[in-house]
Parts: sequence; C-alpha cells; structure tokens
Amino acid sequence: MKCKILLFFFFISIAVTAKQIVVCESCDIKNIKEAIKVAKDGDEILIKKGVYKEHNIVINKPISLIGEEGAIIDGQNVGGILIFETNKFKIKGLKIINVGASYTVEYAAIKVIKGIDFMIENCILENVYFGILIEKSKRGIIRNNKISSNRKNEAGSGNGIHIWSGDDMKVYNNEMYGLRDGIYFEFVKKSMVYKNFSHNNIRYGLHFMFSNNNVYHHNEFRNNGAGVAVMFSKYITMHHNKFRLNWGSASYGLLLKEIYDAEIYDNLFEQNTIGINAEGSTRINYKNNIFLRNGWAVKIRGACYSNIFINNDFMNNSLDLAYNSNINDNKFNNNYWSEYTGYDLDKNGIGDVPYRPVKLFSYIVNKTPEALILLRSLFVDIVNFSEKVSPVFTPDDLMDINPLMKRIND
Repeated sequence: MKCKILLFFFFISIAVTAKQIVVCESCDIKNIKEAIKVAKDGDEILIKKGVYKEHNIVINKPISLIGEEGAIIDGQNVGGILIFETNKFKIKGLKIINVGASYTVEYAAIKVIKGIDFMIENCILENVYFGILIEKSKRGIIRNNKISSNRKNEAGSGNGIHIWSGDDMKVYNNEMYGLRDGIYFEFVKKSMVYKNFSHNNIRYGLHFMFSNNNVYHHNEFRNNGAGVAVMFSKYITMHHNKFRLNWGSASYGLLLKEIYDAEIYDNLFEQNTIGINAEGSTRINYKNNIFLRNGWAVKIRGACYSNIFINNDFMNNSLDLAYNSNINDNKFNNNYWSEYTGYDLDKNGIGDVPYRPVKLFSYIVNKTPEALILLRSLFVDIVNFSEKVSPVFTPDDLMDINPLMKRIND
C-alpha cells in the first residue's frame, strides 16, 4: 500500500512539473534535437509549422512529440529519422518525408526499440523506406496514419508498418501504398489490425508470419502485387475484410500456408486471380464469405485437413474450387453456388441434388495450366459433364450435400 502511494505521488509530481517546449525558426529552440536534449520526462515538444532538415533523431525520454499543421521533418534521403528508445511516448500530427534507403540498414521514418505503452497517430509519412518499424515492443497504438513510398522494386523497398516481436499491438485506420508490404508482422501475438486500407503495394497488402492469437477485421486489401499472405501461425481470426483486384500469375486474395485453428468469416473476395490459396492449413472454419468473379474462388493444395466451408456464396467465378488430391477430409455444406443447376422440388431452399464444386477441367488446368485457354469452349462442358456422371479424377466424396438455391450474403 505504501509503495502504491509513493508511486501515485511520483506520477503527480511529473504531471505538475511537465512543460511544453516550442520549436520554430524564430524560437529560442530552433531544431528538434536541441529540444529533446533539454526536455525532461513527461514534457511535450510542440513543433511549429516549417521544414526541419534533420535525421537520426534519438528520443530516450518518455515525452510527447506534437506537430503543428505544416510541420515537416525532411530526412533528405540520408538515413532514419525518429528513433524512439523509451516507453510511454506519443507522436502526433507530424509529416515526415525522404527517409534514406539501404540494402543493409532498415531506415525508417519512425523506429521504436523496446517501447511499451506508446502511441503514433495522425502522421503523414512520405517517400519512406520503412514507414513505422517496431522492434521488441508491446502495448502500442498505431492509428490514423498515411504511409507511402515510390519505390519501384521489392528489393529496394521496405514496409509501411513493420512489427517484429510485438505483443498487444493495435493498428487501425491507417492507409499504406507504394511500399513492399503495407503491413508486416513477424512474431507478433495478441494484437488487432482493423479498418486499414492497404493498396497498390509491390508485394503484399498484409503479410504475417509466426504470429499467433491475432485478429484482423474490417480492412481492405486492394490491387497489391501478390495480395495477402498469412503463414506459419495459429489461432487467427479474419473477418469483414475485403480482398479485391489482386491480379497476377502469383497473386491471391489470401494465401494461407501452415495455418491452424483459424476463423475466416464475413469476408469479400472479389476479382482476384485466386480468392483463397490454402496449403498445409488445418482446422479452419470458412463461413459467410463471398467469392465473387475470381479466377479460382478457392485452391486447396496439399495437407489441408478438417476444414469446414459453410454458408459461403460462390458467384460467377471462372472456377469455384481446385483440389489436387483424391482424398478429402474437408466439409462443404449449405453454400450457394451460382454454377449449380440442380432443382428444389420440396421448395425448402436446399438443392435436392448434391453439388460437386471440383470440375474435371479444373483438375486439367492444375496439371496443365496452358489448358486454361479452352475455358469458355464446348470442350470444357463435355469433359465436366463426363466427370460429373462418373467421377474418376476428382474426389468422389467432395461435394456440398445441401447446396443453397439462393445466395446468403448481401
């Protein structure tokens, strides 16, 4: 009890003694490095309108760095710009431009090393290498930022929001474009990513690896080079996201590799080369998703077991399902398929004839991709009908026993 009282008075004393330090061309303190040098714990540095040509600014005190509208830090393409090596800091309202690029050093507009309880908000980061780079940190909030770059290739670019070894992070309401990956997580746990817009990036809109117990919702990933990649993780929840216009020979709306025990529901997969490409992914529940006008709606490759597809809408995809094994351990039930031509005599909304989503032509294209040129030909109708009558190449038990006559999701 005595310890708590002392701690309370300690924080009160900091709040009373905290002051605002103003930085501007006509002020006593004219640059950010000088302001940080004289600042005490808990102080606020207010950066007035103007261009500050500074880089490698190290902050090792728990302070707030606030930018007035029009305050710009120009790194002049030399190196990193703001480097936080402290806890309980805040940065707000700054525009940071021209981060240096390197093939050996991860230069960032904002870099955080071992930070706890911090906030980065309302910043504009332009022409960055890495935008926000977080290492070994926890309980951080990254929100309402706009991060962009103009790099031309994957090797010479960095990521928008990059977190390595993080815990309890919240990333929301950010926009990322022109980067390698919009958002990148590695060894991040118990975190949330929501209401972000990640588009026109060179590689992935979102890319995470070895990151468990995370939730991703209400994000939009559009027109990224390879879509979204989720790898080597478990206990993932992805819902109410939009995966759109991710086109290319190696592009996906969502790539799943070695994912276990995940919930994927209420997402929209629209006009992607492949809506979902799953490999080595097990015990995943796909529910209430919309697959609309994709090349392939879903591709299931090897070692995918005990997955359940229920109440999904498959509409106007070139191919609904690709499956490269004769053994099936996955369940399809109560989905709507726009290609279904069965009937419903008892008018209960469920087709009386099961639907086989894997067509022989899909099997052929998997083996010989060049056959795709025949997609709209009469030949395709003939081979698909022959396999439907007497399944030989496609899994005999892979079917939706209760296909729905009307779509479920609006």
